[in-house]
Amino acid sequence: MLRTFKKERRMHIVKSVGVLSVARILGMVHACLGLLFAPFFLLFGLIGSLAGRDRTPFAGVFGVFFALFMPVIYGVMGFIVGAIGAFLYNIFSKWVGGFEVELDVASVAPAAPPVAPYPLVPPITPNV
Repeated sequence: MLRTFKKERRMHIVKSVGVLSVARILGMVHACLGLLFAPFFLLFGLIGSLAGRDRTPFAGVFGVFFALFMPVIYGVMGFIVGAIGAFLYNIFSKWVGGFEVELDVASVAPAAPPVAPYPLVPPITPNV
């Protein structure tokens, strides 16, 4: 059976979002950002330990500490901010409406109903 597709553009309104799903996604995104920033903390810690008269190793240790824990801290903060933001979005979208999103919807021409590969009603067998 040949199906024909045509694209329709429809505007949809996002009325609410799942608070935990947004929080999880933003937590993961911010943890990845923390991984991207970790080399910079290592570099700044190295520069800080070499700079100055005293040349204390504490700046290097501090840089390594931040490089190791920054993805975790960023992830937790992203989760918290995402949850608060999604909660506020759900409240405000009830007052002023949500985001308008334009989606491409492929509308399918109506197809024939599916046919079972076996009879739905068993054949009548004579009593033996």
